[in-house]
Amino acid sequence: MPMLDAFIPENALDPAAEGVLMQELTDLLMRNEGVDPSNERARAVSLVFLHRPTVFVAGIPASSPRYRFIPSVMEGLYDDTRRSRIVREITEAVARAEGTSFEDVAPRVWVFPTEIADGRWGGRGVIRRLPEFLAYVLGEEAGQEGARSLADRRRRDALAILENAREVAAFSES
Repeated sequence: MPMLDAFIPENALDPAAEGVLMQELTDLLMRNEGVDPSNERARAVSLVFLHRPTVFVAGIPASSPRYRFIPSVMEGLYDDTRRSRIVREITEAVARAEGTSFEDVAPRVWVFPTEIADGRWGGRGVIRRLPEFLAYVLGEEAGQEGARSLADRRRRDALAILENAREVAAFSES
């Protein structure tokens, strides 16, 4: 179910290594969304958009490839643990594709895991919401769990906002 914008400069990787990387990225993103990578229905809606940028560092062409990856999912599918794991795993995958070490490639890989707010994911000409999308891909029970998870997250976020407002109000009064 991932949608990934992959920014990889032309000729940065051997074509075969780049093909393996695309498969690996798809699989690791699916796993981090809690989806079995062998789920054909989920694979059919897992897209990678490959961009071929020219990258400049300090105004001059980069001397070594720089990579940027923007995995996008519906709100409710990522948490801090998943985002951190995605950043690490994508960086490791690029190191394997280049045939170099994690330490060598890490300063040249940027990953921005992004959640699209519920009600703002459009496809097939309509807005898709997390519960209906999960129900389509994983079954009705997953759709119901998605609705509960999204409601729980929104409740936690609202309580955090209220608590911060109380703290600001108490600080202002002192």
